[in-house]
Amino acid sequence: MPEADKGKEAKDFFTEVPQKTNGFFLKGSGSLDWGMQNRLARIFNPKSGRTVMLAVDHGYFQGPTTGLERIDLSIVPLLPHADALMLTRGILRTVIPSSFTKAIVLRASGGPSILKELSNERLAVDMEDATRLNVSALAVQVFIGGEYETQSIENMTQLVDLGNQYGIPVLAVTAVGKDMARDARYFRLACRMCAELGAHFVKSYYIPDGFDTVTSSCPVPIVMAGGKKLPELDALTMAYNAVDQGASGVDMGRNIFQSDAPIAMIKAVGKVVHDKMKPKQAYELYKDLKQKELGKKKGKK
Repeated sequence: MPEADKGKEAKDFFTEVPQKTNGFFLKGSGSLDWGMQNRLARIFNPKSGRTVMLAVDHGYFQGPTTGLERIDLSIVPLLPHADALMLTRGILRTVIPSSFTKAIVLRASGGPSILKELSNERLAVDMEDATRLNVSALAVQVFIGGEYETQSIENMTQLVDLGNQYGIPVLAVTAVGKDMARDARYFRLACRMCAELGAHFVKSYYIPDGFDTVTSSCPVPIVMAGGKKLPELDALTMAYNAVDQGASGVDMGRNIFQSDAPIAMIKAVGKVVHDKMKPKQAYELYKDLKQKELGKKKGKK
């Protein structure tokens, strides 16, 4: 039992100051439970309202990807510079140090490899295992326009129900169907469907024409997918345009870990996302940091 204060009268009631309840900073998340909001605040920086997620989950359907052959050597050095890490539970348990305290977004769907129909996914993670891993969110692929569209939607809604029960947000990752045009009309459809059916945030690709209509018509945060490897200036420009047009951050993989200087690149992306540094200025920063990074590597040889 704590020792009681004897003879001391509580007095600091501040009766003239009404208690203030601050609203949650993230779009569409104000009515979520405290635990759900707390997990989202680990992913999204409360100061900027945005995130730099590092996606390294490519191996769950395509095996060792260029730049991810040795995650312990290529990705672990990048961890201090990311707001969140998106990966599978196998890589989390075998490679990522348990001293890593930033947000984990866990890939929760899977099944077919690149040799089969990719949209034929199932849920691949038990919710109790996700809580054992202390994850901040679960990611599920949604194939709007794909052969197994309805199945992927059902995967997402089942995960949302479980996420609401356990207090873990769900990220819906949109995938473009083979016969669907990658345009604003498609992504408005895909992102809105995911949000309407309960996803707490959505990952989607950037498109030059009409991306602002995608973000404005989606009632939950959209995180831009990095996609295929681009020249560094182009990738930084894409990230800047996405944030400028309403994205709540980026989830980049290949444009970071396949860069000639991955640490320099993720730092430059962070400046674009959180500080809205202009792309050309961020590219100059990247080049300066690249020289230092490559110089350190030479010094170790």
